[in-house]
Amino acid sequence: MTSSAVRNTVRISAFYDLIVTAGFALPFTAPALFEGFGALQVALGLPGSVPDAGDVFTLMFANLMGSLVVVWSVFRLARPSRAAGAADTAARFLFSLGMAAALIHGASPLVLGMLILEVVWAIVQGAVMASARLPVVA
Repeated sequence: MTSSAVRNTVRISAFYDLIVTAGFALPFTAPALFEGFGALQVALGLPGSVPDAGDVFTLMFANLMGSLVVVWSVFRLARPSRAAGAADTAARFLFSLGMAAALIHGASPLVLGMLILEVVWAIVQGAVMASARLPVVA
């Protein structure tokens, strides 16, 4: 795998994360997302629970996650490297573990869509990083 393939994969992965998580980063956008999840849950007649848009701790943790992922995404867009891709792949597996645990404990099946994308990204990015013939350091 070439260094340009590594950089492109890390950048595309970062751009995906930026789009998907930016709404969670701010205290006035996260509640709207949670209310949207609730409306979709009801419209589809799905079982399970969705985040409570009125719960202060839910919003605080969503904002923390969103803020960190946005900053991490911008860093990877600006400085894509094999090390950043490897770290992000590890983070994707950890996020996947958290999503799987949430599903087991009664979260809405809407989480399954996010889990599938997270696992696919972890596998694709991990395969590109593993096949690269570059030093891990940036």
